[in-house]
Amino acid sequence: MKLLYITNGINGSGGLERVLSIKASNFAENPYYEVHIAALNTGTQNLFYNFSNKIHFHEIPVYGNPLKYIMSYASGFVKLVKEIKPDIVLVCDDGLKGFFLPLILGKPCPMIYERHVSKNIELKNNAGFLDRFFFRIKSGLMSYFSNSFDAFVVLTKDNLIEWKSTKNIHIISNPLSFFSNQSATLEEKKVIAVGKQSFQKGFDLLLKSWKTVNQKHPEWTLEIYGKKDSSIGLENLAKELEVETSVHFFEPVKDIESKYLNSSIYALSSRFEGFGMVLIEAMACGLPCVSFDCPCGPKDIIKNGEDGFLVEAENTNEFAEKIIFLIENQKDRKEMGTKAKENVKRYLPEEIVCQWENLFKKLLR
Repeated sequence: MKLLYITNGINGSGGLERVLSIKASNFAENPYYEVHIAALNTGTQNLFYNFSNKIHFHEIPVYGNPLKYIMSYASGFVKLVKEIKPDIVLVCDDGLKGFFLPLILGKPCPMIYERHVSKNIELKNNAGFLDRFFFRIKSGLMSYFSNSFDAFVVLTKDNLIEWKSTKNIHIISNPLSFFSNQSATLEEKKVIAVGKQSFQKGFDLLLKSWKTVNQKHPEWTLEIYGKKDSSIGLENLAKELEVETSVHFFEPVKDIESKYLNSSIYALSSRFEGFGMVLIEAMACGLPCVSFDCPCGPKDIIKNGEDGFLVEAENTNEFAEKIIFLIENQKDRKEMGTKAKENVKRYLPEEIVCQWENLFKKLLR
């Protein structure tokens, strides 16, 4: 069976690239599948994640003004699909243009759309009237054209609300990128968070919570790993809150597993998520998690009070209280970490790949 994944890029350190590397590689290692990945303007140099060497990569060059860009986008994929003749096309493009691919390609085979982010990703901090107006227009177009696909795959139950007018919708969660053979000792006086510096990830909220934690437990540190963005002003905020000596910012690292294993608590402060890959990765290392109950993902992953805590969205005081509870109660911290590692097994790649295979079989009947 020939699978063609269509995406914007594969070089980055984001969640979509990580998930694609896991799923596509799992299928490529199975002799039954021939896997192709087509990306825009990106080759296979300097890949952040490991992809199977059995995958066929294709670069679609897009360029010029908006009209030339759209024409090169459409013609590039039409030509590639005619050459490959895939049995199934999977679109992993969270932008608007991906929704037009069934129309562009003429539905040569079953087509699946994979939605990896919440619609809220389109809304920025302090969005004005025009931003919200265009958000509603774009959201409406996405909802309308989502029904052009034979299957529309989302990651969580919350996503069903965002796509309530979409037919043929399925929930298939992201697979774990690794399941550690080790477990964190949970004795390091360290809290960890992972994600690019952005409004979405809410690290400003985390720093405000951390001020309370730091006042009570100054011996603990907070480490944040992810692509830096000086315009977000996190370093300045840390200084304003007088926590700069206990907070450390790092660029993305490939061996994030070792960083989880050297920590004792995971903190997810996002205003919204597509799923929350970092939560299941941290849990796979035996970390209890404290997370805002934001859309979409955390409530599907965390069993509140059992393997972590769900906190009212953007309630920085309660967020700090739960971190402090885990700091001060080592027995509960370790019990939650043990349960986290067990509960997260439902996201093992073999479990998730099986769900995808069942969907493929259904579409090809």
